Amino acid sequence: MSFRMQPTAQVDEKAEIGDGTTVWDLAQIREDARLGSGCIVGRGAYVGPGVHIGDNVKLQNYALVYEPAVLADGVFVGPAAVLTNDYFPRSVDPGGKLKRGDDWEAVAVVVDEGASLGARSVCVAPVRVGRWALVAAGAVVTRDVPDFALVAGVPARRIGWVGRAGVRLVEREGEPGVWECPETGALHDEKDGGLVERA
Repeated sequence: MSFRMQPTAQVDEKAEIGDGTTVWDLAQIREDARLGSGCIVGRGAYVGPGVHIGDNVKLQNYALVYEPAVLADGVFVGPAAVLTNDYFPRSVDPGGKLKRGDDWEAVAVVVDEGASLGARSVCVAPVRVGRWALVAAGAVVTRDVPDFALVAGVPARRIGWVGRAGVRLVEREGEPGVWECPETGALHDEKDGGLVERA
């Protein structure tokens, strides 16, 4: 395996890093994390123990990906975005004793193929972000995001649809429920609150 790592980065010897991946200054990749090929891990980014990351994923500067997150191929995580792992966070138990790793159960954020999380967005686990979805900068995701959905706000709500190019889709005139990408011309059909890409 051949990957590039800056001298100030910390990559645990038990982490698996794919070919062509670049790990920038002050990034930390913990034990048993698995990153695919062609990834970029930005300055100060954090990847927790056992996190699974696919190919061609970009983690921008200071993105925090806590275990047991799973990121599919082509995912983008913007600067200072956070993927949490504790639905009921506490430093201490009810008796005041400091909690350790075995005192709580980590829950995952799952981000499907091609999805993007904007700068300073937060995904509150457990939650799934669907294929090619786009989470706006500063949004707080507290429930699952459908494929191709554009979500924004606190808490995040769907405000539109996007295609693979990340551009907001436009509903075709005279064809209710048919959405078109202004950049690629790709068509999508809205059905039962979701969006399906035409073959």
